[in-house]
Amino acid sequence: MQTTREILKEITQQLSQSNIPRPAREAQLLVMAYLQKDELWLITNSSYIIEDTTKLFEWVQRRCKNEPFEYIVKRVSFYSEKFYIAKGALIPRPETEILIDEVLKRVDVDVPLRFVEVGVGSGIISIMLAKKLPNATFIAVDISQDALNIAKINIEKFNLEKRITLRLGSLLDEVDEEFDYLVSNPPYIADDAPLESNLSYEPQNALFGGSVGDELIQKLLDEVLKRKIKFFSCEMGYDQMGKISTYLKETPFKALEFYKDLSDFDRGFTLEV
Repeated sequence: MQTTREILKEITQQLSQSNIPRPAREAQLLVMAYLQKDELWLITNSSYIIEDTTKLFEWVQRRCKNEPFEYIVKRVSFYSEKFYIAKGALIPRPETEILIDEVLKRVDVDVPLRFVEVGVGSGIISIMLAKKLPNATFIAVDISQDALNIAKINIEKFNLEKRITLRLGSLLDEVDEEFDYLVSNPPYIADDAPLESNLSYEPQNALFGGSVGDELIQKLLDEVLKRKIKFFSCEMGYDQMGKISTYLKETPFKALEFYKDLSDFDRGFTLEV
C-alpha cells in the first residue's frame, strides 16, 4: 500500500523515463481519474492510502507506450462537457469547438432546422449543436460501426435519442431527405503524411482523406452544390484553403468564409449556397 504522494512520485518517474511530456502533471491526471477525485482533493490528501493500484499501474504502462490519455480513462472534455471516448472514434480536439461556434453564428435558435453530420465519430458535434439548438433535428452518419456505438452512448447520456438519428454509411449515401445544414469534421490528412506516434492509436479512416488529403471535402462540396444545401460548415487542413477556393472558383454560391484555429492556422470554412 502506498500514499498518493508516493504513487505520484513513482508514476512521474515512469512517465519521465518514457519521455512523456509533463510527467508530473500526467501523473496527477491519471491518479485523479483513477480515484475519481479533483485536483483540490489530491493536493489536500497526499497521505491518503491507495490500497489497490493494479489497474492504475496498468494505465501508466499504457501511457508509457504513448496511448492517448483519453482512451485510457475513457473520458474526454469538449465544449465544457464530459464525453465517453474509446478506440474506434477520433479524440475530439479543442479546435473543433470553433466549428460549433461557426455554425451557431449562422442559425436562429428558434428555427426547427434539419442538420446532417458526416463523420459523427463520438457524437460531440451533433450533441453540442443539439444542446444549443433545442428545435433542431440531426441525422449523424459514419462509416464505422464502432464510432456509431460510441456516439450512441454519448447521445443516450444527454437524452438526445429522439433528436439525433445515427446511420451507418459513407458521406451522404444513406441520406435521401432534404435538410438545411451539413456539418462535418472529415478526414483531411494526406495518406503519406507522417504522424505522431500517439495518433497510431486513433482510427486511421478518421484521419486520412486520400492521397492529397482533401478528396472527401471535395466530394462533400459536390453534394452540397448538387443538392443545393443552404449551409455547409467543415473543418479542413491548415494548408487546404487555397485548394478549396480553387475548386469552387467556377461555381456560383452566395458566400465562402474561412476561419482560423486557436494557433492562427486556417482550419475550416462555411459555404453558403
